[in-house]
Amino acid sequence: MSGKIRIAKTVQSKSFELRHQDLKKKWVLIDAEGVVLGRLAAGIVAMLRGKHRATFTPSVDCGDNVIVINAEKIKITGHKADDKNFYYHTGHPGGIKARTRSYMLASPHPERVIEKAVERMMPNGPLGRRQMTNLKVYKGAEHPHAAQNPVKIDFAARNSKNKRG
Repeated sequence: MSGKIRIAKTVQSKSFELRHQDLKKKWVLIDAEGVVLGRLAAGIVAMLRGKHRATFTPSVDCGDNVIVINAEKIKITGHKADDKNFYYHTGHPGGIKARTRSYMLASPHPERVIEKAVERMMPNGPLGRRQMTNLKVYKGAEHPHAAQNPVKIDFAARNSKNKRG
């Protein structure tokens, strides 16, 4: 060394971080008729969290409001409709109960199948619970959110594997 000290210049690049004030949430409408449950749930989670946007920030609720219609017409591939169970507990000793997906789809509230699938893919914590409030699932084709002018997304047409029969 010749006695000179070289100081390396560091270039600081600012990364983009979205703030709550800068949010512009959209309303999205998805028709679940004939769509595979797991694929639909994964797509809904990405929209609720905002991962489909270039401005995704993990610590901010930057996702869209998602409306799902025709929840009773969802498709479940293979034997999962009868083999896989949703477990819950009554709170009493020995009170664990199970319901199959086909039983829940035939019940008066088939939208709970989609809600549970999405809920279990969301992050656990306060932000994940707040993002779940942006999901609205309805049994039939009618929904009360027409005033929000939701943008209809043809989820089944995005990939040939998304739709069955």
